[in-house]
Amino acid sequence: MTYPAILISAPYFSEDEKARIEAVRPAVLAGTPEARAAMPEEARLAIRAIANKGHKPIDGATMDLFPNLAVITQFGVGYDAIDVAAATARGITVTNTPDVLNEDVADLALALMLAWSREIVKGDAWVREGTWAAGRELPLNRKMSGAHVGIAGMGRIGRAIADRCAAFGMPVHYTSRTAKDTPEGWTYHGEDVVSLAQAVEWMVVAVVGGDKTKGYLSREAIDALGPRGVVINIARGTCIDEEALIGALEAGRIAGAALDVFYNEPHVDARLIALPNVLLQPHQASSTVETRRDMSIAQCANLKAYFDGEPFPTPVN
Repeated sequence: MTYPAILISAPYFSEDEKARIEAVRPAVLAGTPEARAAMPEEARLAIRAIANKGHKPIDGATMDLFPNLAVITQFGVGYDAIDVAAATARGITVTNTPDVLNEDVADLALALMLAWSREIVKGDAWVREGTWAAGRELPLNRKMSGAHVGIAGMGRIGRAIADRCAAFGMPVHYTSRTAKDTPEGWTYHGEDVVSLAQAVEWMVVAVVGGDKTKGYLSREAIDALGPRGVVINIARGTCIDEEALIGALEAGRIAGAALDVFYNEPHVDARLIALPNVLLQPHQASSTVETRRDMSIAQCANLKAYFDGEPFPTPVN
């Protein structure tokens, strides 16, 4: 009996995405730790690659279930749920799908900024519920163009967001491990996110996830934004001190927030849901048909490279 060589480790793949994986090599879905542990030994020995999607952890113990595992391909740019150090120690390559989602994530960041500042959600309700027709004007909202914006993490996505903000006439400030080649006038703050916060009204969190960036936007940085400060997070929920953020929002020490990611998603803290100055989204920054297709293609390109004995297009270790 021939067993599949690819393990699909999450139940979130669409039928099209699963079909692309199957076109590389036969695959088997084992979407929970229990299902993987229950696989016959012969089936586990046959697994050479894992196709992963979502944020359920893949740790060393999971890898050890598959002695011949050579590659874990992540659907998405973020791979913080995969223990890369454990994979490296076992000679397992981890890949992701960078670049293809930059534009969508940047688009949503700007959409969140505009929706928050111009009260788009409230305005829609104002019309639908008849408030406008009843003679009440929507209260004046806030101009975004020209305001100072901070990009916490000037990677590929951060740069795409910064370019969009610059088109709105917004002076750009940023943090990064090293200074980037940017247009004249953009201000580099090293890795000092507090200094960044002191210089801007809008703070867009765009750092990668993982232990190294946990709480990157700290309590001190949040308070440094001041009463006109607005936090936008399209990175990971862990990149912000969420307790500090909630406290600042409740006390009015900052003006508001627009969030696509959360600490315990999809179970969002009830205090955030209750706040009228917070705009919430269901982690959908890369959720367009076109980009999800391209992410699937990129994931399968890494799978195919392994089975064809070619270099991986996008390894992370």
